Amino acid sequence: MNTKQALLTRLDEIGQSLAHSGQALALFGLGSVGVEVARVDKWSDLDFFAIAAPGFKQRFIDNLDWLGNIRPLAWHFRNTIDGHKVLFEDGIFCEFAVFEIDELPNIAYAPGRMIWKKPEVPDSICLPSFTPKRENRSTDWLVDETLGNLYVGMARYKRGEKLSGFRFVQVDAVNRVMELAAHLETAQASVFTDIYANERRFEQRFTQTATALPDLMQGYARTPRSALAILAWLQAHFAVNTRMASEICSLCGTD
Repeated sequence: MNTKQALLTRLDEIGQSLAHSGQALALFGLGSVGVEVARVDKWSDLDFFAIAAPGFKQRFIDNLDWLGNIRPLAWHFRNTIDGHKVLFEDGIFCEFAVFEIDELPNIAYAPGRMIWKKPEVPDSICLPSFTPKRENRSTDWLVDETLGNLYVGMARYKRGEKLSGFRFVQVDAVNRVMELAAHLETAQASVFTDIYANERRFEQRFTQTATALPDLMQGYARTPRSALAILAWLQAHFAVNTRMASEICSLCGTD
């Protein structure tokens, strides 16, 4: 059985286990085991929502027998108030949350794919009532915010706060670069977009900008070089304030 078959079979087994409990109403898959099932590969895991019958949510959170009776659990961790991360003994990894139906209108999630449900449960619960929209920030704002990240990050780095400097430069500034990519090239339409995590499949969506990433993130000991590379990338594509560029270069040890 290949990975895709194993994952989808395990999801079906979870649905059957919930059905046999008599205390659940539905199960739907999310992400690569939801409506994006075409992108399942050997690195995928299981993301899902289990929908409990009224009054039984806590039972499914506190007692994971509905998973353990399928295959022993090698590890589990309650990472949120609503759910767990789980590793089955056979290597299948899951991340899930348990809700009751009346909670769903207040939960943000991507559209899902129904795996199992009681007849009276509408398929529409797989669709979120609201989806947060990513801010469409202007090019000018993104460029200036990136410059600010570089300046503050390098000041922290020079002070000896290397970890803070690393985060400002190689995390925060690069996050802005990822947003700027959409102003330079058209994302590949055939690649799934994750509205909650812009870095997901970035290399496949923005192939040109992705080629610059190794220079923009050179690691903990190379924050100044990374900052200069980000500044050079900005200058190659956008109008950059010359004074800020000079200050950042000075902090990096280059005038």
